[in-house]
Amino acid sequence: MRIYFSGIGGVGIGPLAEIAHDMGHDIIGSDLTEGLVTDELRRKDISFAIGQDGSFLRAVHQEQPIDWFVYTAALPADHPELVLAQSLGIRVAKRDELLAYLIKEKGLKLIAVTGTHGKTTTTGMLVWTLQQLEVPVSYSVGTTLSFSPSGHYDPASQYFIYECDEYDRNFLHFFPDVAIITSVDYDHPDSFPTEADYKAAFLQFVSQSTQTIAWQKDADYVGVLPTGTQWLLKESEVASLHLAGAHNRRNASLVLKAIEFLQAGDSAAAVTAIEQFPGTDRRFEKLAENLYSDYGHHPQEIAATLQMARELSDRVVLVYQPHQNRRQHELRDQYQDCLALADATYWLPTYLSREDPSQTILTPQELISGLSNKESVTAAELDDALWSKIQAARQSGALVLCMGAGTIDQWLRQRLAA
Repeated sequence: MRIYFSGIGGVGIGPLAEIAHDMGHDIIGSDLTEGLVTDELRRKDISFAIGQDGSFLRAVHQEQPIDWFVYTAALPADHPELVLAQSLGIRVAKRDELLAYLIKEKGLKLIAVTGTHGKTTTTGMLVWTLQQLEVPVSYSVGTTLSFSPSGHYDPASQYFIYECDEYDRNFLHFFPDVAIITSVDYDHPDSFPTEADYKAAFLQFVSQSTQTIAWQKDADYVGVLPTGTQWLLKESEVASLHLAGAHNRRNASLVLKAIEFLQAGDSAAAVTAIEQFPGTDRRFEKLAENLYSDYGHHPQEIAATLQMARELSDRVVLVYQPHQNRRQHELRDQYQDCLALADATYWLPTYLSREDPSQTILTPQELISGLSNKESVTAAELDDALWSKIQAARQSGALVLCMGAGTIDQWLRQRLAA
């Protein structure tokens, strides 16, 4: 098939394009800007254009007809490429529809990793461990990896490991052989208007899965009724591992249970492999001495990542960029104690995306006002003054942790490069 991916440089669409390419399909695409995955696409000689006014799509379709136009949920209904694809009669689908088709086409068993937090790390951890155990595996991870491409198809594999995002109810399009649920805390109010909606979606996902591996507390929160198809871990079952971060040890425990269930290798060898896990990009990624970047943008993720940072340093400075004003309205009360382990915090304006125009934009000062340690939190901007403070903190020996799903990571890398 000839498949066009709109948004091909992103971490959701890019890995899928790589997988379809590995399966022998003809892949092309476009994006507004260079993305995290574009270098990987070039290494695979996948053609794509920067710019999405529709001219590239029209030209390649005239050259040879496109069979599928695949796009991300972030694409608006009036996007030039989406409108053009529909007018040209091309089959239009979101990424989950194509991925489900490819998995079925190749007869793969789906191992879906979902949850509010920890999906990317846990998916990467499972891929890494199976690779070290020499188990052939196909997969899609929502970030770039130091040890493999973001998406890959191995003809020898029987398993497909997928970071199965709950946003836009994406995960409800799949019926996994094994579902791994890392954690469940209310999130994505633009897709799930109430907490009850969020819980109900996870409950449906469990009902669609042949086998579920999760923590008992998350199963209780969602309302899962015990059956013989669930492997529910208690807090006492967190594996004793040489890994920094309590949340990493919890996620690794789920991976080890999955490997045990799949009978995919020796348990001691699996522990050895998982303890050598190099991590994934944008998840507590070390950019320079005493400087780390992390994608986390939920109060629970902030608290967990600060806990890990504290295992590595006795002084931690946090720079935080909230993500989505809509999310801040829903979760602002949960911030109260989540910054307690940071010696100092610089709070940036919220990165705006997919917003409700009727909602007032909450300022850093308004969000800081509800914190239990607000005296150690300062409103800041991505500017020279902040960079000077970051540099001073690093030079004093503090670990500087920069968190957010918006522009903060790109800003950091540009500052370092300069």
